[in-house]
Amino acid sequence: MSRLILASTSRYRAQLLERLGLRYDVIASDVDEAVEPGEAPAALAKRLAERKARSVASALASTDALVIGSDQTAALGDALLRKPGDPTTALEQLIACRGRSVHFYTAVAIVDCRSSSAQRHIDTTEVRFAQRTDAELQRYIELEQPLDCAGSFKAEGLGIALFTAIDSQDPTALIGLPLIWVAQTLRELGMNPLLSGLPPSAG
Repeated sequence: MSRLILASTSRYRAQLLERLGLRYDVIASDVDEAVEPGEAPAALAKRLAERKARSVASALASTDALVIGSDQTAALGDALLRKPGDPTTALEQLIACRGRSVHFYTAVAIVDCRSSSAQRHIDTTEVRFAQRTDAELQRYIELEQPLDCAGSFKAEGLGIALFTAIDSQDPTALIGLPLIWVAQTLRELGMNPLLSGLPPSAG
């Protein structure tokens, strides 16, 4: 079986990938995540996902390894929402999103180190924010500390109380890795989670 590599130190992506029950290693990618002039949020996510995968795959060229790279961007209208990093910025983001829709673009690329070929995918999720008071938003930030999350929330946690609706083809994409596509693509590349995966307790 091929070696599976996650080119990310994101604990959210690692937790998602563990659902498939496959053994994998984590190797951090070394990629500049600066936005290029005029680059749209979806294009940024796609570019960075593949660059992350290829930056790790380059050191494993010709080996029997599959490398997963992923990136997520969020857009409020034409404005790119980055990871807030601090409570003040998080509150500003959530106030700006109040009563509006934010689009999340979660891109993933899987590079086959044997051939250097890449499979690519992007999932678009629309999150519709409810009208919540400043006090509610402040309290949410204090409780969940979503400072390393684009959009300043964790949909898998208390952040779900901030929304009126989520429209997506894959609920795992919003958390950071579209597992429906990943599972199908790994199967096509010879690593079938249903046949090769470990029981959850053995992970």
